[in-house]
Amino acid sequence: MVAVTGAASGVGRLLVQRLATPEGSISAREVVAIDDEFADLRGVTWRIADVQDPGLVSRLHGIDVLVHTADDRSLETRPSSRRAHNIRAAQTVLTAAAASGVPRVLLITSTMVYGAAPDNPVPLPENATRVSDNSEGLMGDFAEVEELAERARRAHPGLSVTVVRPAPLVGPELDTLLSRHFSAPRLLTVKGHEQHWQFCHEDDLASALAYCALHEVTGTDGVVAVGSEGSLTQGEVEEIAGMKHFEVPANLAFGAVRRLHQARITPAAAGEIKFLVYPCVVDGASLREAGWKPAHDNESALAVLLESKSGKHAIAGRSLGRKEVTITAAGAAGAAGGGPAIRHLRKRGKS
Repeated sequence: MVAVTGAASGVGRLLVQRLATPEGSISAREVVAIDDEFADLRGVTWRIADVQDPGLVSRLHGIDVLVHTADDRSLETRPSSRRAHNIRAAQTVLTAAAASGVPRVLLITSTMVYGAAPDNPVPLPENATRVSDNSEGLMGDFAEVEELAERARRAHPGLSVTVVRPAPLVGPELDTLLSRHFSAPRLLTVKGHEQHWQFCHEDDLASALAYCALHEVTGTDGVVAVGSEGSLTQGEVEEIAGMKHFEVPANLAFGAVRRLHQARITPAAAGEIKFLVYPCVVDGASLREAGWKPAHDNESALAVLLESKSGKHAIAGRSLGRKEVTITAAGAAGAAGGGPAIRHLRKRGKS
């Protein structure tokens, strides 16, 4: 019996739909959808629960695998509120699973935990050391969730915890730092460094989660990376997207974003911008060796990303109205010195 938290929407909904219409000879004998509200999904058993409530333990009877997708990755959520939700939810899921005798839990973080760096090998091995991060960005959330997973493995030897790390997600309705990056007039690059891009379509993430749940894929040291195979160079991405880049020194790029973030103009922290200019490409060896393959390559995933951003505009991770598009990304970068871009964007945000 496979249970999915956050089953009413997002990746959780996609996963439940996939599990409820299995392909091949292996399928879940029952699919349990857990959320704080019902959704119009057939062929599943609903158990209403709040994943932050310790009462979740009463809803996990008979579960063989629990997949936790009820996290918050929204750029619009206040960072402190998002962090509180994500940590409390992961803690509750792990504690409730252990207390109710659930043998396996799958948590979702991100390949962001590997860190983006100019000297990263392409690709990184799946079991590469993850970086430590306590920033208020999503990377900090994922780092804390992974710490919780490690503690749960030590505290509950009978509980198998697998952390699934998708590459940057793309999908028709997803609003992410990545989608906003590609909505800018030009793509930011750092002088002297070549970017390599890897994506993960949300359908492939749902497929990979189902495969891990049904085929008992646990990965090396409890880690499974998911993404399209290989990567695209910056030049290949620009050719496919029909976009150009603007190049700035690293200190200018990160200084600009730091000031924009401190002024609450952009949700993007300086550390997160590194993933837009430095490589973080991972070899998904565990799933490949287990027999799973993504349905989308990086080219098709990029096409979905480009389609989803049609008609939208952004700079430094901040969504913009049409009038604000006249402020170029280069102008925003110039805000590293506290220039007019910050004052203009702050004024627009208050109007």
